Parts: sequence; C-alpha cells; structure tokens
Amino acid sequence: MSEALAAALGKRPAALFAARDYLAVFDGADEIAALAPDFAAVAALDRFAVIATAPGAHGIDFVSRFFAPARGVDEDPATGSAHCTLIPYWAARLGKNRLEARQLSRRGGALSCDLRGERVTIAGRAALYMTGTVSI
Repeated sequence: MSEALAAALGKRPAALFAARDYLAVFDGADEIAALAPDFAAVAALDRFAVIATAPGAHGIDFVSRFFAPARGVDEDPATGSAHCTLIPYWAARLGKNRLEARQLSRRGGALSCDLRGERVTIAGRAALYMTGTVSI
C-alpha cells in the first residue's frame, strides 16, 4: 500500500491498484464523498492521476472521483478515461456487464456503462456550455 497515496487522499483505501492511474478502492460511497485530497501531494505521486471508487447503492453500481492535479485538473467532474478503468474492474467484481455509475464531484455525473469484450461504452447526459467555429 502506498503511504504517500493514503496521505495525499487523507484516508487509506481498502485496496490499491496501479496502471496509468492509481485505482484506490474504498468500502463505501460516503468515504468517496468525504475525501478532501491534498492536491499538491496527489500531484507528486508517480501516476497520471488517482481514481477513488467504492460500491454504490440504490441502483447505482459504483461511485468514483478523479484527481489529476499534476495535469492541471484538481478534480474532473465526469471522466470518461477513468471509466475505461472502472468499468472492467466493477464488471468483474459485480459479475455483470451493464453498470450504472455516479461520479461524486461537486458538479457530478451520471454514467450508464457497458463492458463489451475489450471495449467499454459510456453514455450519459451533457449540457451545452459553448458553441464556436474553428477555421483552419
């Protein structure tokens, strides 16, 4: 277990996995919601980002938060790349390929997820916040 990661998140996860990102698995959604990371300490870790996750409840299969301060994003509100890691993990753990997820950032995000062999699909709702034209 990474002592530096536990200190950076302010809480020790029940399990920790590492690939491009750290995947810190906690026991409950309340732990994920209560995390108050030290972003400077998270930025100093040896991975691209930290994904914190836990089982969900009431029709939600899992919850998460995503921290990437070394990349200029203290906390991303809804992160597709993190779900490319989360979906296979939770599909295997829960024994099902269709999952409902919530990202517990301040803005939050609801994602409907599917594991399809070696690919994942992610769907949800988005709000238009900008329009523009690009000229090349």
